[in-house]
Amino acid sequence: MALSGMTGFGRAEGALGAWSWAVEARSVNGRNLEVRFRGPPGFDGLERAAREGAQARFGRGQLQVSVQARKSEAAAAVRINTAQLETYLAAAAPYVAAGQAQLPTIGELMALRGVVEAADAEDDPEAMAALEAAIAASLGAALDALAAARKAEGENLTVVLTGLVERIGELVADAAALAAGQPAAIKARFEKRMGELIADSSAALEERIVQEAAAMAVKADVREELDRLAQHVAAARELIGGQGAAGRKLDFLTQEFMREANTLCAKSALGELTAVGLSLKATIEQLREQVQNVE
Repeated sequence: MALSGMTGFGRAEGALGAWSWAVEARSVNGRNLEVRFRGPPGFDGLERAAREGAQARFGRGQLQVSVQARKSEAAAAVRINTAQLETYLAAAAPYVAAGQAQLPTIGELMALRGVVEAADAEDDPEAMAALEAAIAASLGAALDALAAARKAEGENLTVVLTGLVERIGELVADAAALAAGQPAAIKARFEKRMGELIADSSAALEERIVQEAAAMAVKADVREELDRLAQHVAAARELIGGQGAAGRKLDFLTQEFMREANTLCAKSALGELTAVGLSLKATIEQLREQVQNVE
């Protein structure tokens, strides 16, 4: 698969019988995969479905999955609590027999507290299992929608990352062209320094000249850093255009980019090369920030 982002949102709704529900899944950046679930009581299997579904679709990111379910009160099954009804009738019987009260109507009896109760869905295990399976299917649909959103973000990131890597490649080429002029600049600086040393008759001239020449030669050579930067550009292009999650590898690669750019600036003997090195570091930092959004 192509690059995927870590930010997105997905929603799915459903209904079965008297029940209706809505599932929402959202994610943000995260170093690892973390799933937080919130659902209605009595649906214990949904949290497991959410975690397994997330693990099957994503490798990184902080996910929040929520399920809201409600049952239509008008369509809810009811039952008569006959024990409670008999208790009320037994309590009223002496007053009716003494002529102190009239026999209650059926409507009055049904209105008494505790006589009419809502039937629990748990009374029908098969119906409860079918309901939970239907909600789990909507949960999968919400996670699919989230995956699609993250993929769309990945497509946008691919364009941004490709542009930044190409810019880094251009700056590396500019640095290589400028670095070709470093030996001449170092030579002029060395000759000037050597003239200063010759004027100092108290110094151990020969040894100091050798030391100066060696130090300047090391400082002048940035070919190794430029070669590694070019290799990193090629590796970044391959990761961006490759398959599978590349976020961690790209993050590590940006660290290597910055390491070489820092050394390049430290070895620079030319103002122009230093300026290119600073632009290179700024572009690498932009790349690092964008890479944090890649799964």
